[in-house]
Amino acid sequence: MNITNQSAIWKWSRIALTIGVVAVAALTFPRWWPQLNQWVEGAVASRRTAPVGGHGHGHGVDESHDDHGHDHGDHAGHSEEESLDLSAQARRNIGLTDEHVRPVTLQTFRRSMTVPAIVTERPGRTRIRVATPLTGLVTRIHAVQGEAVQPGTLLFDIRLTHEDLVQTQTEFLQALGELDVELREIARLKEVSQSGAVPGRLILERQYAKEKLEAQLTAQREALRLHGLSDRQVEEVEETRRLLRELHIAVPEPQKPDNGELQLSNRRIQPVAYVQNGADATESSDSMPPLVLQELMVHRGQAVTAGEDLCVVADYDELYIEGQAFERDAAAIARAQQQDWTVTAEFESTDGGGTVGGLEIAFLSNEVDADSRTLAFYVNLPNEIIRDKVNRRDQRFISWQYRPGQRLKLHVPVEEWENEIVVPVEAVAHEGAEYYVFQENGGHFDRVAVHVKYRDRNSVVIANDGSIFPGDVIAMRGAHQMQMALKNKAGGAIDPHAGHSH
Repeated sequence: MNITNQSAIWKWSRIALTIGVVAVAALTFPRWWPQLNQWVEGAVASRRTAPVGGHGHGHGVDESHDDHGHDHGDHAGHSEEESLDLSAQARRNIGLTDEHVRPVTLQTFRRSMTVPAIVTERPGRTRIRVATPLTGLVTRIHAVQGEAVQPGTLLFDIRLTHEDLVQTQTEFLQALGELDVELREIARLKEVSQSGAVPGRLILERQYAKEKLEAQLTAQREALRLHGLSDRQVEEVEETRRLLRELHIAVPEPQKPDNGELQLSNRRIQPVAYVQNGADATESSDSMPPLVLQELMVHRGQAVTAGEDLCVVADYDELYIEGQAFERDAAAIARAQQQDWTVTAEFESTDGGGTVGGLEIAFLSNEVDADSRTLAFYVNLPNEIIRDKVNRRDQRFISWQYRPGQRLKLHVPVEEWENEIVVPVEAVAHEGAEYYVFQENGGHFDRVAVHVKYRDRNSVVIANDGSIFPGDVIAMRGAHQMQMALKNKAGGAIDPHAGHSH
């Protein structure tokens, strides 16, 4: 073998060996890189903490660092200055529980605008006026103002004093009696006529008389209905053959037609206070939310005329939120309704409900207020009972969570962004032009600088640029306190307003 061939063999051998080493290194990268990276960080950290003369606090300063001992050129390495250890007590102090340390996920974020609003009643639904259809005298009131009452339960006893009604009922009963006589006489004549002793003409005359009485009764029934009696009450008078002397007026059912709030005195009525456990309470009434006797307009012994209001009951089971938007925002609100985007209500006081999301826009007004130049729109607000108590007199009083007149703010979506990193505002610390999140790394948290695309009072949208990735576990609250602790650890001055937006 000549020297030229020998040199070529060594050359190609070195090339093949180099390629093999690179391939092995690439295949085994996950095994050796973490150890090497940890060794390098440890070496750098030991160099920084090595004692150097002239520094009374015992911390060395690398020549590549500034006067504060921070390496501004290397945030990605997560050095000691960027890492924070928190004790279990410290975590509890800032509310950093397990549920607030979770992975980052991609979400759909809706940018919203804020408009002032107020809780209002539903016109024609919330307030129900209870009136008497007949003239009479109030003899008893079974509920007090403010009490919770169930549909179908007793409110008032009224003794009827209308002379025309008494006379009409009397004539109706007389006609019923005469009809009974005619029916018995016709039956007797038919039996006798079989022997030929009674002519058929006599039976025919009795048949005509019966038909006249039936026509008279039909007219009298209509007269009783015009006086305000229901079909059931007319039938009750006909069956019992007794005059209707007293009315029991009960609580009407919301969203249903008038089908029985006037009840006869001989019908068993469950008093209002015992409706929850009463034997006569119907299943449908028990399943319905209670009403509130909002206003009582009469007193015992008062004479009332037909059509006069007796009380007002209120159904607070569902209310409206009336938002007042500017005229220029009408298109954005209409688009949100068309896209079926839900709105969020933010109440001014925490006891009034805090923040409620997932509310649907009911409708937009078709008129713009000429004075304020605002457009009203309405949002459905389901309500719930937060207090339910029965006193020693068996009177029930309830408190609803939302009440007409409450002030609040509505956050209406105007734009939708998909696949964004969205975190609570408490998860991001702010210092100057920098925004930071704290990523969990073993038993400590590493501060990571991020780019904030959008921020409001509740949420922050972080750019998905590689600073953090979906799946990274970060602290979802307490970022401001952790930033202050990190600055205190580094010996820098603490800005008490850092991380807050005013």
